[in-house]
Amino acid sequence: MHKLAHKRVLVKFSGESVAGNDEHGIDPQVLNEMASSVKECIEIGAQIGVVIGGGNLFRGEKLNHAGMDRVAGDHMGMLATVMNGIAFRDALERAGIKTRVMSAIAMPGIVEHYDRRLAIQLLNDGFVVIFTAGTGNPFFTTDTAGCLRAIETQSEIMLKATRVDGVYDSDPEKNPDAIFFENLSFNDAITKNLKVMDATALTLARDHELPMKVFNVNRKNALKEIICGENIGTLIS
Repeated sequence: MHKLAHKRVLVKFSGESVAGNDEHGIDPQVLNEMASSVKECIEIGAQIGVVIGGGNLFRGEKLNHAGMDRVAGDHMGMLATVMNGIAFRDALERAGIKTRVMSAIAMPGIVEHYDRRLAIQLLNDGFVVIFTAGTGNPFFTTDTAGCLRAIETQSEIMLKATRVDGVYDSDPEKNPDAIFFENLSFNDAITKNLKVMDATALTLARDHELPMKVFNVNRKNALKEIICGENIGTLIS
């Protein structure tokens, strides 16, 4: 038996993590590994909501700088998150996990339209619920969407999976002397401009007292260990 420190969690995966070692596209092996880590948590009684970014399929920022309308670019990015959500659903279902994909933009016949009450019921019934299309509005990141869905579904914590071990004062992939933070306050994360996520997401989490944990997605069993209370990554609270 495992004692859960967090029963219901929202996990935010970046779109880039889905691409694996490639800059673009979807790596099926990475999806299978992500599904395996989520399955471990479901099997010990955790309830998992998921948000996945879309940066592996579409980056609107470059096109915006080249003249594309920002709203059009953001809408295309939302569609990219739906594609990642459908791919992750397939990996989870092949692993034997009951899964539903919900979209903030109505897409009948493809995925379900987001319904907060239904999402909570599904989480209670042991389904993994993947939330896609961001908030359904332009100008908001998937980090903000993750915070919003975590708060709406009464999740106890939001877990942000990254390529590094947590939050540093600078990019540890570029600066070997970067300083690691084991704990941070929301105000410090915002004022120090640590780039862990955008200020809108941090402010939303702070105002609703939603703790966040930033951890390395490549660390074996990290998701399960965090849910069971292991001190891994950086806690922002």
